[in-house]
Amino acid sequence: MDQFERLAQLPLRDDLRGQHPYGAPQLDVPILLNVNENTFGVPQDARDAILAAVAAELDHLNRYPDREFTTLRQELAAYLGHGLAEGNIWAANGSNEVLQQLLQAFGGPGRSVMGFPPTYSMYPLLASGTGTSYLAGVRAGDYGLSAESAAAQVREQAPSIVILCSPNNPTGTALGLDVVEAVYEAGEASRTIVIVDEAYAEFSHTGTSSALGLLEGRPRLVVSRTMSKAFAMAGARLGYLAAAPEVTDALRLVRLPYHLSAITQAAAVAALRNSESLLANVEAIKVQRDRIVEGLVELGLTPAPSDSNFVFFGGLEDPNAVWEALLARGVLIRDVGIPGHLRVTAGTEAETTAFLDGMRAILAG
Repeated sequence: MDQFERLAQLPLRDDLRGQHPYGAPQLDVPILLNVNENTFGVPQDARDAILAAVAAELDHLNRYPDREFTTLRQELAAYLGHGLAEGNIWAANGSNEVLQQLLQAFGGPGRSVMGFPPTYSMYPLLASGTGTSYLAGVRAGDYGLSAESAAAQVREQAPSIVILCSPNNPTGTALGLDVVEAVYEAGEASRTIVIVDEAYAEFSHTGTSSALGLLEGRPRLVVSRTMSKAFAMAGARLGYLAAAPEVTDALRLVRLPYHLSAITQAAAVAALRNSESLLANVEAIKVQRDRIVEGLVELGLTPAPSDSNFVFFGGLEDPNAVWEALLARGVLIRDVGIPGHLRVTAGTEAETTAFLDGMRAILAG
């Protein structure tokens, strides 16, 4: 009897039967460019600050952490700007938990959440885990999403929640704020919560606007962010959101007690206080991202415009064969299951070179 047969013997919820957990391949190869991590790591000055902050908490680990993570919310509000205060901020163990709490508060049985695939594959899994129906919206043939199309779909389906991923994962493209405004207005009658998932916002091209600027006067709008990507802290698990204070009040009804550990809070606060050092690598990553785009174009492939730290590219007859050939060369990228396409994280200059050299050799062969 295999693992899934044993699982089937348990009284699992009917809607979870036959489902598979989220997860990208975790393989031991020299170059990991498959899960959009910041491959530059944490700079030494930030490392020292984080170590000191965590060490200072060790004398108090016998006590529960600040349930309201007040200092962290103050630091996050200062980092985001836009006139936000600590009352506008919420945080949890990664932006996935932030989204889960939003679905726990505003979704659930008899309610629905709409996403627009191809998009972040966790959205339907979060819906399933919270008993929320998932509605798959439709994008254009080039995977774009216009304000008119998105708004029409929201008016027709009247979802309880809409999640707009910008920059979108896996395509890397940012949405215009007109899409967010149109979706918010279209959800007025159904009192739809509109979440803009900006996990990769720091990597956007200059001039790309954040939905943070739309929060004022829109109590049903939420903007989620993460410290996993630009801050190179995927292992720390810290995601957060900005919204009207009544949204954060709603999340207090569903959060677990003391859900953010003292260690997590201390590490995140220290990182925010050293944000200049940590974010210095963002510009270097953007250079490598643009280099990947240019290199793939030279190879006759079709990379999508990217405002993120990864590149989604098509034009491949057999993407799985290319994925396997890169893996054999010690380079792991992501097969996102979209015909003719793959996705690669923008890493260091050396990692980018290894990827592009590998692609040239594979396509030439």
